[in-house]
Amino acid sequence: MTWLVNILNLSIKSHRFKLVWLGAFIILLFILPLFSGDYLLYMVMQMAILCLLSYSVNLLLGNTGLLSFGQAGFYACGAYACGKVLLAGTSLLPGIIIGVAVAAIVAIILAFFCVRHTAIYFAMITLAFGMMIFSLTQKWVDFTGGDDGLIGIPRASLNFFYIFNIKMDTIPAYYYFVIVATLIAIYILYRILNSPLGLIFQGIRDSETRVSFVGISVRKSRLICFTIAGIYAGLGGALLAPLEQTITPSASHWIASTDPIIATLLGGMYNFSGPIVGSVIYFLLKDIIVRLTMNWMLVLGIIIIILVLTFRGGVMGAFRAYLLPWLKSRLGKEHKNG
Repeated sequence: MTWLVNILNLSIKSHRFKLVWLGAFIILLFILPLFSGDYLLYMVMQMAILCLLSYSVNLLLGNTGLLSFGQAGFYACGAYACGKVLLAGTSLLPGIIIGVAVAAIVAIILAFFCVRHTAIYFAMITLAFGMMIFSLTQKWVDFTGGDDGLIGIPRASLNFFYIFNIKMDTIPAYYYFVIVATLIAIYILYRILNSPLGLIFQGIRDSETRVSFVGISVRKSRLICFTIAGIYAGLGGALLAPLEQTITPSASHWIASTDPIIATLLGGMYNFSGPIVGSVIYFLLKDIIVRLTMNWMLVLGIIIIILVLTFRGGVMGAFRAYLLPWLKSRLGKEHKNG
C-alpha cells in the first residue's frame, strides 16, 4: 500500500505528477475515436461545450461573486452568428471566429449596464437581457429563422489560409476540432486566472472595498471579466452550431443558463477543475435519467439538490476535504498494520 499512499501525496504536492495525470487524460481524449462510436464522441463534444459554458458562469460566480442568468444569450449569439456565416459558404474557422467576436461585442455592450450592480440586481438584469436576446431570436425571422431557427448548417471544412484543408463533415473529424479548441480555451483561462488579473477578480469576490482602496477600478475589472465570460459562452455556441447543424431560440432561453450553473455548483466553483467535473457528472446524470423515466426533470432535480447540499464545496471540494485525507489515513493504517 506504500505506493498508493505516495501517489496520493504526490497528487497534491507535485506539480509534475498533476501534469502526468493531465497528459493521460488528454491522451485518452485523443485516442477515444479509435475504439468508440459516433454517439460517445457526440456526448463528449456536448460535455466539452457545456464545460465552456460552465467556465463562463464560473468566471463570474466563482471568481468575482456575480451570478449571471444570461450566459445562454451569449451562447446563442455565438451559435447564430457562426451558423449564418457557415450558411454563407465560408470555411469553419471564420465561422467560429465571427461567432466568438459577435458574442464578445454583445457582452461588452451589456456589461456597461450590468456591472453597475451586484448580487440579486446583477442576476435579474442579466436574466432580463438574456430574455431580450431570446425574444430577438424569435422575432428577427429574416436573420434567425424565427421559431424554426437556422436549419442545415454545414459542418464546413477547416481551411487555414489555403495552407491545408481538412474536411469536418464526419463526427470523428469534428470531434478533434472541438477537443483542441476546448483544451486551448481552458488553458488560456487557466493562465488568466493565475495572472495578476485573475487575482484582481478573486480580490473583488472577497472584498471589493479593499480592491478599490489600492487604486484598482472594480467596475472596469468586472467589465473585463464579464466580457471574457461572454467570449467563452460564445465559443461554446459557435462550436454547437456545426455539431447540431441547426440552432433554435431555445438555446438562448434562461433555462439554458441554469445547466452551467448547476454543473458549476456540482463540480465546485472554487476549484479550477470544478466546471469540468460538474459538466461530466451533470450530463451523464441527465442522459441516464432521461432514459429511465418520463419525469426525468423531477428525479434529476432531487438528485442535484441532494448532491449540492451534501457537497457544499462541490464534488472536487469534497474530494480534497474529505475523501483524499480519509484514503491517506486509511491506507497509512493498513500499511502500518501490514
